[in-house]
Amino acid sequence: MVGRSTRGDDYQDVPRPVAALADEYPPNSYDPPHSHKRGQLIYAISGVLVCTTHDATFVVPPQRALWVPRGVVHEARTRGHVSLRTLYLDDAVTCELPGTCMTIEVSTLLRELIVEATRIPVEYDVASRDGRIMTLIVDEIRAAPRTPLHVPMPRHAQLVRICHAILKDPAQNDVLDDWAVAAGMSRRTFTRLFRSETGVTFATWRQNVRLIEAMSRLSTGQSVTAVALDVGYNSPSAFTAMFRRAFGVPPRQYFDTGEPH
Repeated sequence: MVGRSTRGDDYQDVPRPVAALADEYPPNSYDPPHSHKRGQLIYAISGVLVCTTHDATFVVPPQRALWVPRGVVHEARTRGHVSLRTLYLDDAVTCELPGTCMTIEVSTLLRELIVEATRIPVEYDVASRDGRIMTLIVDEIRAAPRTPLHVPMPRHAQLVRICHAILKDPAQNDVLDDWAVAAGMSRRTFTRLFRSETGVTFATWRQNVRLIEAMSRLSTGQSVTAVALDVGYNSPSAFTAMFRRAFGVPPRQYFDTGEPH
């Protein structure tokens, strides 16, 4: 029988459709680029994980989980202490899941199922109660609403450099013309190429970066006022208005309920 491990590689060849891993990460942990043979659902029951692929950066607070298809290279950083629960799904049960990364809302039911999955023997009896729990988990993942909490990354080297600078410090308020000069392009070329490579305007992309950074900080208990100023807003009210447009509720209400919206 396969025993519990905190190494993802130890779960890739488990002879079961779903394998569950539980691990704890200290603040500011970094998991360098890697991939897995199985599809992976990444979920933090507490704390915030920020995952980056070649195509996008995703924030994973406790209200959401990230689906990473097999073979997709990704890296991760923690915000504060993170209690991670990861499910590895084999090809037999991932046929209805997308071939690209996505974030999903995590209901109370799915959260409890994921937690329970890490208590079930690794080589569980598929015909038993344990097996039915794993089957229900897959059904819930398939049915979970998707959320757009990510920012697409360009491939052009100069744009990648600009994007990484903004991701590192979302609060900076350099105007578009400054970024175009930094990229060695005219304003027109910069805006056209950025939209072509990411599918969104530069302004929208930067706003989404700030939203991701804000979500990450709010999930660790920081105040709305501090977060608003730290991510580049002139006032908490301007930040709250942006947050409400994105999620339908103000930040305090969103995090007070603990439920996805």
